[in-house]
Amino acid sequence: PQLLCSVRIVDEEGMDVEGGAVGDLLFGGPGVTPGYWRNEEATRAAFTADGWLRSGDLARRDSDGFYYIAGRRKEMFISGGENVYPAEVENVLAGHPAVAEVAVVPWPDERWGEVARAFVLPVADASPGVDELRSFCRARLAAYKVPKNFEFVTDFPRTAAGKIRKHRLVTTSGSR
Repeated sequence: PQLLCSVRIVDEEGMDVEGGAVGDLLFGGPGVTPGYWRNEEATRAAFTADGWLRSGDLARRDSDGFYYIAGRRKEMFISGGENVYPAEVENVLAGHPAVAEVAVVPWPDERWGEVARAFVLPVADASPGVDELRSFCRARLAAYKVPKNFEFVTDFPRTAAGKIRKHRLVTTSGSR
């Protein structure tokens, strides 16, 4: 947290979480916006009843007091009853030396409801295999977070600012 800004991480009932658990990141203090200009409805949706701004981010705090973003609330999905944060899976895959960029999205699955599907842009002249990436993930993530499918791409659909448009990712060569 910065000067004049307070931070809380809360569960779905608005109670502070403990022990490094992931929850909704809230901000408060004099440096936080008082709301949306001439839009009371949006302001009510963005703030808790006691005045904390909902950032839309999911975060955790470690034992040293450092905060880590786990992902966005709207991107989280549930696989077999467990919460999956695409940003966490993306961060792991981005650590593979053959991966230049990655985007993870939820994908329908008959057994689990939804599973992770990874769209991978390999480093130039690299050809990571699906089994290699899956093993890399298994060594670093819980089994339910490991992508079930991998799709290799040559580029991503992007916004004008260069962000990946995850909602526009479509299968072009089938799942692996």
